[in-house]
Amino acid sequence: MSHVPSVRLNNGVWMPVIGFGVYDTGSLEECEACVSQALEAGYRLIDTAAMYGNEEAVGRAIRSSGLRREEVFVTTKVWFTDSGFGRTREAFFRSLDRLGLDYVDLYLIHQPYGDVYGSWRAMEELYQEGLIRAMGVSNFHGDRLMDLAVHSRTTPAVNQLELHPLYQREDDLAVLARYGVMPQAWGPLARGRGGMLTNRVLTLIAAKHRRTVAQVVLRWLVQRGIPVIPKTVKRERMVENLAVFDFNLDEADVEAIRGLDTGMSYFGDHRDPSHLDKLVASGPSR
Repeated sequence: MSHVPSVRLNNGVWMPVIGFGVYDTGSLEECEACVSQALEAGYRLIDTAAMYGNEEAVGRAIRSSGLRREEVFVTTKVWFTDSGFGRTREAFFRSLDRLGLDYVDLYLIHQPYGDVYGSWRAMEELYQEGLIRAMGVSNFHGDRLMDLAVHSRTTPAVNQLELHPLYQREDDLAVLARYGVMPQAWGPLARGRGGMLTNRVLTLIAAKHRRTVAQVVLRWLVQRGIPVIPKTVKRERMVENLAVFDFNLDEADVEAIRGLDTGMSYFGDHRDPSHLDKLVASGPSR
């Protein structure tokens, strides 16, 4: 049985507070093995995307797990080259077919580019048809999120963001709170960038609680009610990342971590045209 608690989204759907991300997990066979191990370890949220090119592997692992469909929360995303009403509907059904599922628990606009509003209308229709249980966005700064919320019938349930001690994004989080949108942290360990895993402040806090730096960082987020989707291909790390519900950071710990914020992305600024150039060059995976 999974011991991971859940958070309630603004449409009443419950989402596990820790999920398993499958970005860059190798071949389809390697991805399937990782997802199978994650489900065995107790993860009940699997986060994929059309762009990752591994939805098929995720679906196979879920079906072979022996778990009931309703026990696994599945997230996937539409890439910006498929933005717009018609293209997003088509992209969704391709994802559903690759996953081999009857519905998706959370469907996201992966990047804040292209015909976002056309995509959103398509997603609202899919939601009404019962094919997605919740809808949201990814990588939207506060102003883009606010604009979508104000000019749409449906407020996003989730905004998936780069969020970690080195990039704390308090202004964006304040906008999400204003509109009742749940933040979800991707790259919560910054994939080790910026010296995250050897940071002296985090290392001292980890030693104090007899934990790892990764556990301290994940605890810092979930203790604030922010769901996380760490990624690893090592089973021992999968287990380690789930073991964050039996200790608490104190006020001094939280204050020390607050002082680590650089205000800088470690993966690319979505308002920087050069970042979009890189995404375009990377190309979609279908």
